[in-house]
Amino acid sequence: MKKEKVILAYSGGLDTSVILKWLIEKNYEVIAYVADVGQDDDFEAVKGKALKIGASKVYIEDLKEELVTDYIFPAIKGNAIYENRYMLGTAVARPLISKRQIQIAREEDANIVSHGSTGKGNDQVRFELAYYALQPGIFVYAPWKDEEFLKKFKGRTDMLNYAEEKNIPVKASLKKPYSEDDNLMHISHEAGILEDPAYKADKEILTKMVIPQDAPDKETKIEIHFKDGIPVKVVNKEDQTEKTNPLELFTYLNELGGKNGIGLLDMVENRFVGIKSRGVYETPGAAILYLAHMDIEGIAMDREVMRLRNMLSPKFAELIYYGFWFSPEMDFLMAAINKSQEYIDGVVYLTLYKGNILVDGRESPSSLYDKDLSSMDIEGGFDQKDSQGFIKINAVRLMAHNAIVREKGGNHIYSY
Repeated sequence: MKKEKVILAYSGGLDTSVILKWLIEKNYEVIAYVADVGQDDDFEAVKGKALKIGASKVYIEDLKEELVTDYIFPAIKGNAIYENRYMLGTAVARPLISKRQIQIAREEDANIVSHGSTGKGNDQVRFELAYYALQPGIFVYAPWKDEEFLKKFKGRTDMLNYAEEKNIPVKASLKKPYSEDDNLMHISHEAGILEDPAYKADKEILTKMVIPQDAPDKETKIEIHFKDGIPVKVVNKEDQTEKTNPLELFTYLNELGGKNGIGLLDMVENRFVGIKSRGVYETPGAAILYLAHMDIEGIAMDREVMRLRNMLSPKFAELIYYGFWFSPEMDFLMAAINKSQEYIDGVVYLTLYKGNILVDGRESPSSLYDKDLSSMDIEGGFDQKDSQGFIKINAVRLMAHNAIVREKGGNHIYSY
């Protein structure tokens, strides 16, 4: 009898290696899928490990360029920052990983996909919502929600014992007693010793950046060029290095931000499933781009468009964080965000120094800034006497409200 095929999102770590073997022992044909989204891995070693465990085939997919152009840059265009702090490094990669996994399932005529995300985290939601959105009839095997699997594996010790029993090569180490998610946009550190929110994450934890105190005592001056809200060129003013290819541009900003101690965040956030989680994040390149993008908007975006877009940005970030990338509401928001970016062109001049991103200036061919109009020294076509009527019109409702307060003997929140 022909075995059913399962496309497993495989990382090469303990969890997915155990899941791979578990599925094989349940009489499935398992095809391992490894998404290269910029993590620091030896992909040939990962492939060899999957084949040794028993995978019938291994896909290693380079998704880095697409991650930058179709996921990271759109998130930056919409200023998507979850809970005003987190730049969504893990969340933006999940829909791309899921999309390619579903494509492979179609190519292999497989009706089952699987992942190794736990039942307490956000990633299970992100993966599975994407699977169902892209392939409504797909069957998702999520082992950490399978009663039989949970009875067998109650913790890391059970998994290590199983790995030893089944001759699964495992690099068990206490060097990093916490979990990490690494991709081109960021690396996150959480769980383990970091579950104590008062525990200080020392600089030894950092891999993409130095701690700001250890950054060079020297400024790095750069300029970032934008077209339609998208970064199209980075220039290092010190050595005239230029990057225009999206992947090279983003990688270069990671390098510059990392060596200057930029992009460190330690926070407690609210997971979609209702649990609070402490995470330590390194996001050097994206931190630079977010600030530069918001700055160029200041000179090139209409005030009322900005107010509306700023109302949408928190919802946009929430949809990404929760896993609703492939949803009608996301299509709607993305269309609105793209419309808001049509004239966001220009250059932002920055100084990077010891964890700080300092804006030195900006220029835009779409600038709405009128130096003469805003000047305190030049009349510039603005009749200041008109402001008297403007103020009186805006004061009408204030006067009416306070008249009622006095008439009813109420207490105003301010004393006067």
